Amino acid sequence: MVLNVRAVAYTLAILVLFLGVAMLIPMAVGLYYGEDVWWTFAVTSAGAILLGGLAWALRDKKETELQIREGFAIVALAWVILSAVGAIPFYLADVLVSYTDAFFETMSAFSTTGATIFGGGGNPDIEELPKAFLFWRSLAHWMGGMGIIVLTLAILPLLGVGGMQLYKAEVPGPSADKLTPRVQETAKRLWAIYVGITGIEVLLLLPAMSGFDAINHAFATMATGGFSTKNGSIGQFDSLYVDWVITAFMFLAGVNFALHFRMLRGQAITVFKDTEFRVYCGITLVATLLITLGTWQPMMQVLPSRLDEAVFQGYASIAEALRYGAFQATAIITTTGFGTADYEVWPPLAIGVIFLCFYIGGMAGSTGGGVKVIRHVLMFKNSFKEIKQLIHPQAIMPIRLGERVVPPEVMKNVLSFSVLYLGLIGVGTMSMAFFGIDLLTAFGATLSSVGNVGPAFGTLGPTENYAHLPDMAKWVLSFLMMAGRLEIFTAIIVFVPAFWRR
Repeated sequence: MVLNVRAVAYTLAILVLFLGVAMLIPMAVGLYYGEDVWWTFAVTSAGAILLGGLAWALRDKKETELQIREGFAIVALAWVILSAVGAIPFYLADVLVSYTDAFFETMSAFSTTGATIFGGGGNPDIEELPKAFLFWRSLAHWMGGMGIIVLTLAILPLLGVGGMQLYKAEVPGPSADKLTPRVQETAKRLWAIYVGITGIEVLLLLPAMSGFDAINHAFATMATGGFSTKNGSIGQFDSLYVDWVITAFMFLAGVNFALHFRMLRGQAITVFKDTEFRVYCGITLVATLLITLGTWQPMMQVLPSRLDEAVFQGYASIAEALRYGAFQATAIITTTGFGTADYEVWPPLAIGVIFLCFYIGGMAGSTGGGVKVIRHVLMFKNSFKEIKQLIHPQAIMPIRLGERVVPPEVMKNVLSFSVLYLGLIGVGTMSMAFFGIDLLTAFGATLSSVGNVGPAFGTLGPTENYAHLPDMAKWVLSFLMMAGRLEIFTAIIVFVPAFWRR
């Protein structure tokens, strides 16, 4: 079957139309605060709406049916096109002189990575940005979190039965867990839950910050993005209350939204019986405990390490160590990337735990990035199965998840994904090294981009930014962010020649 290019182009134009409508919101924010940059959003929005409107007027209803191939093409190309259009206001307003920087920042927003170029390389600090652009970064986070494709399915049922192909290509995880039989109803319920939890977080943050800051940080939290309105991220608020509220909501954002749906329907027992959820809770608790102990000063004196020859940051009280340990563990595991402390100055044990957290990720079906907890569970089960198989070569040992047998095709997908994930990190690291970047920074940038985390290691730690990287490195990282957000297969498949042939 030949790729239906007309249907792909038509759908992409409709997505650009919705992006244009969304850009009216930061335009309104600019007008409200009396900022003269509002026109950049107005011009970009008008162009996007005009393009989408023409596509709507010239559409051929017979050409709108989508199959799996069109679904992959649309999702892969959408993130590039939406980021390219979304970067235009940054460039028009001279907020960012380089379009490369504008594209990088926008891709980081839509992919919910949270890596920023503001604050370095001659770019303005975050707090110097007009509020319209601060809001645009957060809004792009929020839309990208659940997926702008799913949003489109929720509010305009244009794609017919083929719409499920977009949902399968977009929703993170080994498989798309439909909440209802109809994809549009699924999308609506996903977004209803998403909006509801975001609204609750805004209300809880209002006592400790302004309404503008509360909305922006709620958007970034639920999207597991990490863009803040402050140079010092969440740590600049220096609030115990804010830290624990955002920690709780980062944890919720890392949970499969299908489980949120079950919880709202009173099926709490099935939620707590879910294997992935229990492992996710366990990993978060263990990581928090290890970081807490590793940064608690009395324990630092006991640990077998050469701590007397270096200066590491620790905390005098166990409560303070728990506060920062829980926040950073949750922020990295869920790939949110918010910061309240510089983990690079922590003792080796805490840094090691943070490093492992980069590779874990949230649950499948959440807005988090990374490998996803369910894949780790299945890979460990498969490894133990192979060990047992060596002892009992004739035995039939199916891999089970709860009471269900995992189909072989799912295990094949998981193992293939893991190989591609590690391979992409390897290729990305070598690419960064080719541009003259030191190995630690190169590896950290790649691991963070593919995992959609944001902060990294080396010169890209939680207190640094990506502005100093060469332009070509930023384009490579932009692709890695997109590939990580789309779980690699969707991003890579469009480069396979057979994809475009009959």
